[in-house]
Amino acid sequence: MIVKFSTRYGQITMLGEPARRLLVLGGHSGTVPGAILAAELPAFLARLRSGLAESGEEVSPAPPPREADSKDRDEDEFKERPVSLRNRAVPLIELTATAIANGSDLMWDQA
Repeated sequence: MIVKFSTRYGQITMLGEPARRLLVLGGHSGTVPGAILAAELPAFLARLRSGLAESGEEVSPAPPPREADSKDRDEDEFKERPVSLRNRAVPLIELTATAIANGSDLMWDQA
């Protein structure tokens, strides 16, 4: 699953499990679709940053394994390096900060 986050000032897409994990770190239930009103975004961002301070080096949930295009390819070719939640969170933090600065709500839905 892919999750699309959007505000009046931009949008990003993110893999589903990391997106849910970041929403939970921010104090939300992690349900998709969902929204946070502009007035509640500063508290969400503060909780997200606090959660990342504790769990930021946690490896982001991996995407589901994909099937090889050819039987000749080595399985190691498809392995991706682990990405920390802190790194996955950067676009969401920036989008949220922009929404706060401009008084916009944050919404997300399955893409």
